[in-house]
Amino acid sequence: MAKRTLPQPPTNTEIRRIMLQYFYDRNRNATSARGKKGSAVKISDVKKQLKASYGLTQQDVQSNLTYLISQGWVEEDKIEKSFTAPSGTVIPSSTSYYKITAAGIDKIEGEGEFTMPKFQGVNIQATGQNIITLGDGNQINAEFGDLGKALVELGEGITNSDAPEVDKMNFVADIDTIQSQLAKSSPNKGIISAAWESVKAAAAINGCAGLVTHVAGFISGFLT
Repeated sequence: MAKRTLPQPPTNTEIRRIMLQYFYDRNRNATSARGKKGSAVKISDVKKQLKASYGLTQQDVQSNLTYLISQGWVEEDKIEKSFTAPSGTVIPSSTSYYKITAAGIDKIEGEGEFTMPKFQGVNIQATGQNIITLGDGNQINAEFGDLGKALVELGEGITNSDAPEVDKMNFVADIDTIQSQLAKSSPNKGIISAAWESVKAAAAINGCAGLVTHVAGFISGFLT
């Protein structure tokens, strides 16, 4: 009798995609700010619905929600209230709701006419950084210019390929994650490494293997 192969659990990157898409769809279909049909939702409902639809555990949801919030793609909407106990004591309480941000929407849809420039209102000279704008509109620290340009070429190769649209979107989103880190003077190598692990799979797309190898030449040295 053949041994059954158990399905592999989703990676954190896959879970984050699922969760961000969940918040995006909820916002798109919302008829109110909060509540059953609201764009903002309680964490208990998020966990319940993602478990029912994707089998995600509470730990999967909580840990990756923290990541999405720290990246600015999801935000907490806290409602503060208070009630008076029979003794007359005023007891404060709060309820947290979670919703997608404009940056999260752009992460899925791509930047558009109403997208705010990343460094709007920031005095770049005062930061001591030299920022350059890449061909795809992303802005990065000039120190990482060669890697940034190689990522733009890879992104264009993926976009112009015959790969399924959902795959294109996922790869380009991960490339954007890497580029966002390259805007910093000290990029988070853990985030870049995780995103790159996903992007490397684009080598299987017709015409993209060489582009992935080109990026790998820069990023391998950067991550060491």
